[in-house]
Parts: sequence; structure tokens; C-alpha cells
Amino acid sequence: QVQLVESGGGLVQTGGSLVLACTANGRNFRTYGMGWFRQAPGKEREFVAAITRTGTGTIYAPSVKDRFTISRANAGNTLYLQMNSLKPEDTAVYYCAATKAYGELNSATPYEYWGQGTQVTVSS
Repeated sequence: QVQLVESGGGLVQTGGSLVLACTANGRNFRTYGMGWFRQAPGKEREFVAAITRTGTGTIYAPSVKDRFTISRANAGNTLYLQMNSLKPEDTAVYYCAATKAYGELNSATPYEYWGQGTQVTVSS
């Protein structure tokens, strides 16, 4: 089992940058595929980015590709999301998630563990 805690959210202007972090408490962080999801007010939770156990494979939602970068530091049990060129439509609560399952990482279905979320607000 793993507990996830997000940090790094906040208020930023359009075009600005933020780095989100997700720290995992528990054993064997490197055995989990990891993902970032977000949920805006009145909308369903959507996939943002995911990374394989070793960090060699990543996948992004089209809306964030070339602006966001997902990475992980297995030695420090931490997942990151570098967000650049932020837009008002990026405003949402961002969640990190972990899965033991193999296969597609760009769907919420396989993820067994979720953090509480961190708010990102982009002002226009």
C-alpha cells in the first residue's frame, strides 16, 4: 500500500509555470506506475500525464503535451509535474495516482491509490 501527498499548487498568471510534487509514503515506490489527473469545477476528472516504473516511458494528454513534463525520482519516492505556459483552462485540482497494474496508464481505471489533490489556479 502507498499513501500519496501532493504539493506545489497555487495561483499563477497566464503563461507562468508551476512544479507539482507527489511524495509517496510506503514501500516500493519504484514498483508503481504513476499518473497525474485533474478535475476542474463541474467537470469530470481527466488524465494529464503518466510515467512508467523506471521513468523511461511517458504519455501526455494532447492538451498539455509540449507544455507539461512528468518525471520521477525513485530514490526519493517523489513524482513531479513541471507545468509551463499555463492557461486559464489548466485551472483544476491536480491529483497524483499510483498503480501496480501493467498496461495503459492514461485511464483512471487501473489506479488504486490517489492523493488528496492540490489546487492550481491560472488567472487571465
